[in-house]
Amino acid sequence: MTIRKSTIQDLPSILQLIEDGRQKMISEGNTTQWTNGHPSVKQIETDIAHGVSYMITENGCPIATFALIEGPDPTYAEIYEGQWLNSLPYYVIHRVASAPGVHGIMRRVLDYAFSLTDTIRIDTHQDNRTMRTLLQKYGFTYCGIILLENGDPRLAYQRTVLNGER
Repeated sequence: MTIRKSTIQDLPSILQLIEDGRQKMISEGNTTQWTNGHPSVKQIETDIAHGVSYMITENGCPIATFALIEGPDPTYAEIYEGQWLNSLPYYVIHRVASAPGVHGIMRRVLDYAFSLTDTIRIDTHQDNRTMRTLLQKYGFTYCGIILLENGDPRLAYQRTVLNGER
């Protein structure tokens, strides 16, 4: 597997991966996340333009996508019913999606992200049981609730690695 920054030529593949992710969530009972055109084409284009959209390929074929953005994230400025673990500089992971039948993507995304930072914050929908389970498996701590720009609540997690532990 190879991780690289996405280009505008990757847009059709990214949109297909996002749709694959949407369908996976629906099949797992998460019918309210990534609805109403979210994430939008404009959001993905903006991610690409800002150099924060990534593509994971295997043998040259796109198998996953994600956004990795250096904080601070404006939607993480306030957290409710909890608190962040610390105020260290952090990166945020958003819009993770993979092709059907592909496994181990979250580990690859996290390994890549932790090669750039010691602290990662991430949020997910309450109904996204798969992501919640993966975050706990990979040592993230539930910190509270953040609100998206549109006011929708999301469960917020953080992990800081110390002294090179991964």
